Amino acid sequence: MNSSFIASWSDMNTPALLSTKQLSVGYGKGLTQKKILGNLNLTLFAGELVCFMGPNGIGKSTLLRTLAGLQVPLEGDVLLNKSVDIGKAIAVVLTDRVQAYHMTARELITYGRYPYLNWSLSEKKEDLEKIEQAIDQLHLRPLADQSISSLSDGQLQMVMIARAVAQDTPILLLDEPTAHLDLNNRVEIMTVLRQLAHDLNKSILLATHELDLALQMADRIWLITKNGTIATGLPEDLVLNGTFDQVFELKGFDLRTGKVAHHPHQNKKIKLNGEGYVYLWTKNALERNGYEVTEDSGEHIQFIDQKWMYRDAPHDSLCTLLQALDQS
Repeated sequence: MNSSFIASWSDMNTPALLSTKQLSVGYGKGLTQKKILGNLNLTLFAGELVCFMGPNGIGKSTLLRTLAGLQVPLEGDVLLNKSVDIGKAIAVVLTDRVQAYHMTARELITYGRYPYLNWSLSEKKEDLEKIEQAIDQLHLRPLADQSISSLSDGQLQMVMIARAVAQDTPILLLDEPTAHLDLNNRVEIMTVLRQLAHDLNKSILLATHELDLALQMADRIWLITKNGTIATGLPEDLVLNGTFDQVFELKGFDLRTGKVAHHPHQNKKIKLNGEGYVYLWTKNALERNGYEVTEDSGEHIQFIDQKWMYRDAPHDSLCTLLQALDQS
């Protein structure tokens, strides 16, 4: 195949924007060809956030670059809906570091409009509007005129995403957009991407290792299995059918409950009465400290009037409650 893309079906009613047909990706040519992933038949739909997951070095970046047209497939095709303009179909955010630190955030975001500019490279009204919309959508108004050299890693990542959003493409591909960021920035970026997919009817695919966030926020998961195929489906389905466990072989972490498994070394059972987040965090503290929370126990704890009651004694905090349990 000479081109990375082939315009395919023309059904304007289908939400599918991109698909692959017997796609194989990798490096090299001829006898030096190295296939990393093969025989892939995948589909990206409008209005969905898809998290692409798998162990390190298994080919996530290679597939993303192939889907973006930055790398030629070894075999098979990448197909776009004919309703999509091939030249303006996909925006990409890769892991490459920005080098031109003399620019402001707004100037970097402006680069997203370059595919739409004429020979004079002057922005039209529509271009300026798209730039300002992207700034607002990524909550970057306070940072828009700051030098990117003054931005934190999380802020710079948001600027890079804003540049891709300003490009106004139906498909957005991102490679590890939350890598090396703190929890607050990771949650913010994932939340923004989910909103963009749903509010603007975009198809957003991101490679990520954020298992906890992907399970809570992705509409669909692409998961590379050990045999080089890609399992796709709802996060919950891939948890319940054991696919995640087979791929990651999680040790001590139970995906079904979303918790680390603790050994009840105290050899003591506790019945816990309550509900809501206080119940959940109390149960977490008890199990982490070696107690077994069960209905089958004469010892019980209850949360009443902002206090934990144990053996008719009130406790203002879990710390003092655990001290009382240790001494009983």
